[in-house]
Amino acid sequence: MFGDLMGMMGKLKETQEKVEATKKRLDTVLVDEKSNDGLLRVTLTANRTIKSIEIDESLLKDKEQLEDYLIITLNKAIEKATQVHETEIAAVAKEGMPNIPGLDLFK
Repeated sequence: MFGDLMGMMGKLKETQEKVEATKKRLDTVLVDEKSNDGLLRVTLTANRTIKSIEIDESLLKDKEQLEDYLIITLNKAIEKATQVHETEIAAVAKEGMPNIPGLDLFK
C-alpha cells in the first residue's frame, strides 16, 4: 500500500518536473499571426509573451485603424498561443496521471 503511494508521489513529482520543462520549452515555440490583409504581423511565444510586432507604414496614418488591427491580431495570436500551450501541458500532465476508470480529466 505505502509502496503504491510512494510510487504515485514519485510519478507526480516527475510529472511536475516535466510540466516545468515543457513550460520552459514553450518559451522557444513561436506563434505568428497576421491581419487578414497582411499589414500587421504579431509573433508570440507559446507562453504568450510578445516577441515582435511588424506594422506596415500605411497603418501608421490612421490611429484608430491601427488600434483595431492590433486588438484583432493580438487576440487571434493569443488564442493560438493558448491553444498550443494548453495542448502541450495537457499531454505532459496526462502522461503522468494515474489511469482511473471513468475519470478522464483531459476530455
